[in-house]
Amino acid sequence: MAHFFDQAQIATLLSAYGYWAIFIVVALESSGLPLPGETMLVGAAIYARLSGALAIEAIVFAAAAGAIVGDNIGYWIGREFGYRFLERHGWRVGLGAEKLRLGQYLFYKWGGAIVFFGRFIALLRILAALLAGANRLPAGRFFFYNAAGGVVWALVFGLGAYWLTATFQKIEGPIATAGALCGLFAVFLLWRYYKANEARLLREADEVLSQRRR
Repeated sequence: MAHFFDQAQIATLLSAYGYWAIFIVVALESSGLPLPGETMLVGAAIYARLSGALAIEAIVFAAAAGAIVGDNIGYWIGREFGYRFLERHGWRVGLGAEKLRLGQYLFYKWGGAIVFFGRFIALLRILAALLAGANRLPAGRFFFYNAAGGVVWALVFGLGAYWLTATFQKIEGPIATAGALCGLFAVFLLWRYYKANEARLLREADEVLSQRRR
């Protein structure tokens, strides 16, 4: 999604709105809208390095805050509306009651890792919070991993782009591609694991969820 903004457009936005532009774009992406938050962060860091008009510390803070706030909005939307939507319409895409219970169980076990590492993968960065909310990941666990992921992501991409500038622009694309490929491979492995252990996982899901309801 890097084509959404080029460096000149990012500079224009930053000149007009300053750090709020970073916060808003990153927050909207994190809440579930397909906007290029990572491109905005990298572009802002490069703009700061070349122009000296913005402080990199404030850029990192704005991006991390936007990621945390946006993810919490996405989590709330998923928790309030996502699960009921899946209950009502999930069967249309093969997500019956058993699969929904299994989704909750898997997020209960590994949801923290999905939220943290999803921050570094483009599609998951948009969907992770919505999925976490819809699958009822405990709020405290979500907030911890969400905050940790947002801060680490902002530091890595903000400081990386600031200090490496043009070099980072060249490697950002391959890094994003590698992350996406790793994410797809992980999904494939999880699918294979699920198919090999479906009955056991469903039993475990029923046991764990029944205990949580007591």
